[in-house]
Amino acid sequence: MTDGSRGRGARLLITADAAGGVWTYALDLAAGLSSAGVMPVIAVLGPAPRGDQLVRAAAIPGLELLPTGLPLDWLAEGPEELRASGEALATLAEAARVDAVHLNSPAHAAGTAFPVPVVAVSHSCVVTWWDAVYGGALPPDFAWHAELMRRGCLAASTLVTPSRAFGEATARRYALPRRPVVVHNGRRPMAPPGEVPAGTPPLFVLTAGRLWDKGKNLRTLDLAAARLDVPVLAAGPVAGPNGDRAEPRHVRALGHLGEPALAALLAQRPIYASLALYEPFGLAVLEAASAGCPLVLSDIPTFRELWGAAALYVPPRDEAAAAAAIARLAADPAERARLGAAARRRAARYTVDTMAGAMLDVYRPLILSGSVAA
Repeated sequence: MTDGSRGRGARLLITADAAGGVWTYALDLAAGLSSAGVMPVIAVLGPAPRGDQLVRAAAIPGLELLPTGLPLDWLAEGPEELRASGEALATLAEAARVDAVHLNSPAHAAGTAFPVPVVAVSHSCVVTWWDAVYGGALPPDFAWHAELMRRGCLAASTLVTPSRAFGEATARRYALPRRPVVVHNGRRPMAPPGEVPAGTPPLFVLTAGRLWDKGKNLRTLDLAAARLDVPVLAAGPVAGPNGDRAEPRHVRALGHLGEPALAALLAQRPIYASLALYEPFGLAVLEAASAGCPLVLSDIPTFRELWGAAALYVPPRDEAAAAAAIARLAADPAERARLGAAARRRAARYTVDTMAGAMLDVYRPLILSGSVAA
């Protein structure tokens, strides 16, 4: 390191996958760290990134991408496979000569001796997802996930979550001796908008994300759409790598949209709706808020923490309440403008520079001390 007070010159291995929001998070973090003089190396797990994802990665100065061929942690078929992935990442960290490892799945730290300090960031997990979506006893095949997740959380030098609400849920579910460090996600400004897709109505509702994920609760929004005169559009994949699939009947599914196309829709300042049952942070909501969209959100602790009075809240499984809130906003341009402005002001808290600075504060003492996760 050329500047130990800031971690400048350090090399950091970051794990990521291209299947969801972790990729966006990892690239934004890498860009912020690169600007601060840290050299990021991203180890890519799961399916290969798409062309547009690779273009974005190539624009980050000094970023190295290392494809691994390792499975996504939540699709691993057993504990041995997940432990083998952790060992492979430890070997990669040594070969890449990094100063620290940032795992975006704490389970990879379970039972693995990394050669450098480990910071684990939990963006979600199958156990807390199950609690929010279904509740009750875990299915038998989730038990080993829970065990490795707890061991990984305890093994990491520092555990981080993107919201206080999710950190509390994680600490409670895994009986952790202390709460994780909270570092809110940040998001860079989106790419300049492209052309608005043909046929886009002047006023509409938009949601975006992994539509196949039951935690996103597209089903309730679809039922609400049946009660509305204003069209509801949904951007994102309807089929997941785990075989789950969403089949909306009243929401217009747009499929995957590149960033310029999504930015074009958000620039129209539609009513943005997320009725998620489970959302540890919600990057898509942040993108919508940054564009000045009025927000209708499920009344869950994460959204209350992040958005405060800058959104309307509805019970997440109540399609009638969601439809009523959306209809009121659709009929009131002044209220849409007020809420959109409030959302944009709130979104200004969640920047890449703020996130990267907070993560540097997490990495710095570990790198300087040479503390190594067990």
